Amino acid sequence: MSWRTIVISKRAKLDLQLGYMVVRSEEITKIVLSEISTILIESTAVSLTTSLLAELSRRKIKVIFCDEKRNPSSELISYYGSHDTSNKIRNQIVWKQSTKEAVWTEIVTDKIRKQKEFLEALGKEESELLLSYLKEIEWNDMTNREGHAAKVYFNALFGLDFTRTEDNFINAALNYGYSIILSAFTREIVANGYLTQLGIFHDNMFNQFNLASDFMEPFRVLVDREVFLMKLVKFEHEEKMKLVNILNYEVQIDGRVQYVNNAIKIYCKSIFDALNENDSSLIRFYKVEL
Repeated sequence: MSWRTIVISKRAKLDLQLGYMVVRSEEITKIVLSEISTILIESTAVSLTTSLLAELSRRKIKVIFCDEKRNPSSELISYYGSHDTSNKIRNQIVWKQSTKEAVWTEIVTDKIRKQKEFLEALGKEESELLLSYLKEIEWNDMTNREGHAAKVYFNALFGLDFTRTEDNFINAALNYGYSIILSAFTREIVANGYLTQLGIFHDNMFNQFNLASDFMEPFRVLVDREVFLMKLVKFEHEEKMKLVNILNYEVQIDGRVQYVNNAIKIYCKSIFDALNENDSSLIRFYKVEL
């Protein structure tokens, strides 16, 4: 499996040479393409050859481009991620509503469980309230326990005055980290031959990544934890690189220790199996020491 996350943060030219990505800046560095999972182009002073872009797309390597403020703004996505993409999309369109709801219920439950476990690890008494929400979850989260849990959870982490709409370092870091995780999920969904636009719960006509937004929910806590531990007084390059490095964390999934990048692959595959076989018990969630 590919595993490396490459960050290009300074002026450079990237090109392709015999299975390597060649980075030409003050020095010349060659990186084997088969090892690369994700490339983050953080600087707008980077140029890439079309031959490299074509090869990165063919190998399903996720490329994330940042704007002049060094925030993720776009990404490279192949038209077709699988040889049988057309058939996969036909199946996606006719996934049973009951199965989608069962899968969403499992995802939401695991997300709140991980939030509860994180607060518990921090000794926060609000973890008990999240435990009560876990017990109250109904089919398809009809009573929106996820939304109630989120408010309690973020206030416990960042203070009673904190809101997700405020313009501050914490929200900037959370949004940056979530965008990195979201990109990893869009890569995996496309690589498996499915459309990111068609979600199982998220259904925003302006969101190109509804399905990735669904799948990523239990992984948000990894970003939350990192941002909480940073105790932010600034949000610059060093802090961003810590968030990018989340993809290289080790977690347990399906009985083995895996990097988050690989855990996302296993998790996504298990959800597709669940949706196609109408069996939400097939989903494999990760575990991590919080």
